Amino acid sequence: MEDGVFDRIRWRCRDVADQAHRVRIVESAIAECARDLASLSLETPVYDDVLHFRGRPEDTVTYLVALDAVNFGSGYFPLLAKRPGHSGYGTIALALTERFRARGPLDVGDLVECSAADCALLFGQDLSVAPIAELMALFAKAWRDLGHDLLERFGGSSSALVESAEGSAAALVRLLDRQPLFHDVSIYRGDEVPFYKRAQILVSDLALAFGGRSFGQFEDLNALTIFADNLVPHVLRCDGILTYDEALARRIERGELLPSGSEEEVEIRACAVDAVERIALEIRRAGRPVTSRELDIALWNRGQSPRYKEAPRHRTRTTFY
Repeated sequence: MEDGVFDRIRWRCRDVADQAHRVRIVESAIAECARDLASLSLETPVYDDVLHFRGRPEDTVTYLVALDAVNFGSGYFPLLAKRPGHSGYGTIALALTERFRARGPLDVGDLVECSAADCALLFGQDLSVAPIAELMALFAKAWRDLGHDLLERFGGSSSALVESAEGSAAALVRLLDRQPLFHDVSIYRGDEVPFYKRAQILVSDLALAFGGRSFGQFEDLNALTIFADNLVPHVLRCDGILTYDEALARRIERGELLPSGSEEEVEIRACAVDAVERIALEIRRAGRPVTSRELDIALWNRGQSPRYKEAPRHRTRTTFY
């Protein structure tokens, strides 16, 4: 992976958008969307201390690294046993927060010995539901991979992992890329397309939790792309920025799962990345500084409203989002 990891994401997503035939960026809608988003405050949200754990700096880092190691499963979430009033992500984040508050941080031994049953118990899930059993097994693998990587390279310490990046978001992405479930790279028509959604989310979460200082200080924070998942593309589609061909739209309407790494799934993610880059450029040309990270947060928050939640979005069972 080269140093310009975020530039490479942008370049490859632009290439996919130029070739895509199932998903299209509606160029004529970019300017209006840019004006709409530029009218918002685009303030970075505060760290949610109710949903998320905060303790000693090293313990907060341990929490965020562990959380973002399992920050996936949106394709399974319709079957997840959710906490009242919480999304799938909120259910996972809150359960882990309660574990840290009640018993202290997970240590590296907890990670390397983790099983699907351990995850089901922690997150309040039923292993008799086959897709949820699969998800819990993937969570356990993600934590075992993390634990072994921490032992082999960072003395068993999540804070040492973050410190090893020396204030570089790109370096932290590269460090995480050795773990298989963080290796968010698809193949599209023979070429690699990197996204690194969860690795970038970890950078963003650390910056948020530490106010851009200490473990959250990254010199290249503003270079992050959007965190390509299944919600931001959905918002862009509902707002007329992305359009899908009829066959793909029907599959999504039926609730059909899109295979991870399939051409249509890669086109959805890549076109979302490229569309937001075009929107950001339009806003900056109008004289307002803005980052893709800020736009991602604004679009993700927009996606929480009923208009977007009522419409079906694409679902993929993947470890990347």
